[in-house]
Amino acid sequence: MSYVESNLVPGEKVIYQTELHWVVMVGHLFIGFLLLGLPGAVLLYYALSHSEMDANTLHLTEAGGAALLVCGAVVILIGAVRRHATEMAVTNRRVVIKTGLMSRKTIEMLLNKVESIEVSETTGGRMLGYGTIVMIGTGGTSEPFREVAHPLEFRNQVQQQIEKLR
Repeated sequence: MSYVESNLVPGEKVIYQTELHWVVMVGHLFIGFLLLGLPGAVLLYYALSHSEMDANTLHLTEAGGAALLVCGAVVILIGAVRRHATEMAVTNRRVVIKTGLMSRKTIEMLLNKVESIEVSETTGGRMLGYGTIVMIGTGGTSEPFREVAHPLEFRNQVQQQIEKLR
């Protein structure tokens, strides 16, 4: 059960949910595959195909290749956890944004306290469907959330729920 669903008050229901866009994984995938995984696989292949090396060099080559493969997998796993540890939801009463897994940061703003929602999309973001959302509440508090999937839809859902409150 997600954080948002487990923290609903009686009579509240989730209208729209989104998460970070898959583009947040690009750097992790690049580092994991190209800089760690590929050299690790090459080292392991070299060690397995050249068994005539002395035992010490063979073991060091195998260990280095395995370590690079494990590091690559860990980097990719960190990216996946980061992506899935962020929840953003619009309910019929509030906007809830939760980031983090081990340590958690939540922003919960009642719909009647939302002054404006700013959406910024780069050219690449417009083509791929991600952007930055800045929610500004009464009192001037603002918090940017980067690389959000479908930011315009998120903003539209917030605006629709605010209109329903009036």
